[in-house]
Amino acid sequence: MAEATLTPAGCASGGLTLAGAAGPLEALLDCPEGAPRAVALVLHPHPLYGGTMRNKVAHTLARTLAGLGAATLRFNFRGVGASAGPHDHGRGEAEDAARAAAWLRAALPGRPLWLAGFSFGAWVALRAAPVVRPDCLVTVAPPADRYDQAEVTRPDCPWLLVQGDADEVVDAAAVLRWARRMMPPPHIVRLPGTGHFFDRRLVALAAAVREGLAAAGCATQAPAR
Repeated sequence: MAEATLTPAGCASGGLTLAGAAGPLEALLDCPEGAPRAVALVLHPHPLYGGTMRNKVAHTLARTLAGLGAATLRFNFRGVGASAGPHDHGRGEAEDAARAAAWLRAALPGRPLWLAGFSFGAWVALRAAPVVRPDCLVTVAPPADRYDQAEVTRPDCPWLLVQGDADEVVDAAAVLRWARRMMPPPHIVRLPGTGHFFDRRLVALAAAVREGLAAAGCATQAPAR
């Protein structure tokens, strides 16, 4: 794969290596057509259960955000693929997410930053949000019933939550109860008949993200001149 580049002068999709807190992190960059109007970071599902940055839901999120004009970065969590370090149950992964977000902001200063995650990646995104301070947060099937809910707080930005109501991994009803207790609650999109891995529902997921971002109040802005 070609080496990715991201500068104010242009964006080229491909692979790259980031500096993580525990060593190098393997990453992929998806570029939009034309000059990026935003930057985005997508976090993948649980690495101990086969989750990687190439997971089909993470891939769909990345391509959808790139289609909306964002230079979109994915990276493999610690111990996955060519990324160094041991799995750290969300703590070190959140630190690495913050470093990846800082890399995006340094490469394209002044652009909005969107932070997105699927499953375990959604929980890491919530943990990282107070440090990253994204302009918008997207959580897909966050496992709120599987982690200590006191570990996360309501992010201080527009927030989109997408949840399938036939999720066989996380308790969809528990996730929605948790989300609705937040003040203000996120913009919630429920996808009927949709399981945790969005089998045969990736097109619906992409549409939910596009429409949900607009409804949540997230919009890109023109690049700074």
